[in-house]
Amino acid sequence: MMIGLLSLVLVFHLAVITQLIPYTIVWAGKLRTVNEMYVFEAVSIAINIFIITVLLLKGYYIKHGIWNTVLNIMLWLFLALFALNTVGNLMAETLFEKLVFTPLTLLAALLIWIIVRKKNALNVLRVRCQANFFD
Repeated sequence: MMIGLLSLVLVFHLAVITQLIPYTIVWAGKLRTVNEMYVFEAVSIAINIFIITVLLLKGYYIKHGIWNTVLNIMLWLFLALFALNTVGNLMAETLFEKLVFTPLTLLAALLIWIIVRKKNALNVLRVRCQANFFD
């Protein structure tokens, strides 16, 4: 669900970059020029792609040798980012951001919290099962 949500957010940001959606309704209504919008949107797209990659690694959809602890730290940082972004959206100048992105960033924070907590429990269970199997 989280990857789907982030994919929709990516589509939204691409619509802003292509100016299908006016950039004045994002970034708390603070962007003043198209060049500012390009920079902010590029950073946002990069961060969203990075979060999706971390989630794919966490779910073992991508083979990797990264410690689960490293992925969890990244996810906790993203959880904090989404929580702070929720507060920022509440203070946005545009009603659109308040009504649409406040619940989305709150949902994203909750989903990441569930992923970190649930995956930790599954990993502990997986290790215990493997240990019992080899005993």
